[in-house]
Amino acid sequence: MPKPAKGARLGGSAAHEKLLLANLAKSLFEHGRITTTEAKARRLRPVAERLITKAKKGDIHNRRLVLQTITDKSIVHTLFTEIAPRYAERPGGYTRITKIGNRRGDNAPMAVIELVEGEIAKKATVAEAEAATKRAVKEADEAKAEETKADEVKADEVKAEETKAEDTAEAPAEESKDA
Repeated sequence: MPKPAKGARLGGSAAHEKLLLANLAKSLFEHGRITTTEAKARRLRPVAERLITKAKKGDIHNRRLVLQTITDKSIVHTLFTEIAPRYAERPGGYTRITKIGNRRGDNAPMAVIELVEGEIAKKATVAEAEAATKRAVKEADEAKAEETKADEVKADEVKAEETKAEDTAEAPAEESKDA
């Protein structure tokens, strides 16, 4: 658990804040997304991400550390067997906070905190980007060459048709001169 903040806390003592964040994390792992105030969501994010990182390691020591925060064994089992493997290749950023406006009763700013789905977009290295650019240029050059070749063939066909038409037009004219 993070060290409780000095000064104002989320509605109580340091112990109350610790338990509140543990229960929010439990609900997040159970449901995948929860709606809460922006302040609680911002305080929950580092707690949830640390727990997921510990679950990714997967050993008994980290399981016991997670059990100190989340006391429900079934949720811890879900975290270690379903949630953590989903983020095996992801180096962080397991949660997303989306602001949804203010609560109707007390006008408190609300947010949805959810576990991020899907794969991360891997950043291409400079070498991969250069190779992709070279491939694209080469393909464009090949396409232009094929287009030029097709145009030349078409021009040759048109020229052959024109000469054939001229030959047929000249042949009757020559016969009429001979006669």
